[in-house]
Amino acid sequence: MSEARTEITLVNLRDAANARSGFIPESEVRRLTVNAVVDTGAWTLVISEAIHEKLGLLVEEPGETAVAGGGKVPSGITEYVDIRWKDRKTSCEAVGLPDEDNVLMGAYPLEGLDLMIRPRTQEVIGAHGDKIRNVVK
Repeated sequence: MSEARTEITLVNLRDAANARSGFIPESEVRRLTVNAVVDTGAWTLVISEAIHEKLGLLVEEPGETAVAGGGKVPSGITEYVDIRWKDRKTSCEAVGLPDEDNVLMGAYPLEGLDLMIRPRTQEVIGAHGDKIRNVVK
């Protein structure tokens, strides 16, 4: 089985708010476009320490994360980051891991973006077609 990947843009929400308020110019908003692995078994966004630093994200909760093989690595849960896919966007915390090669987009941001993986082609598509649909109950 191949892995699903899609291009997303990560934006520092603090920078974006400062730009909207006129404290910094829009050109200073830190953002990065990456090719993310989409993993419905993961719960949130996982980024490398290098991406964490490029985006200038603050660590809200330092700690450790369990990894395959039974070990643990230092990690941190960052402040919220904006995730953009085509004309959609959502925000969530990210787990920052040292030496992580891939950006991993899990179930929480997939739900927020109203996306799913087409099983046969491993393509990321809108769960409800071209228009985002979030239902509040």
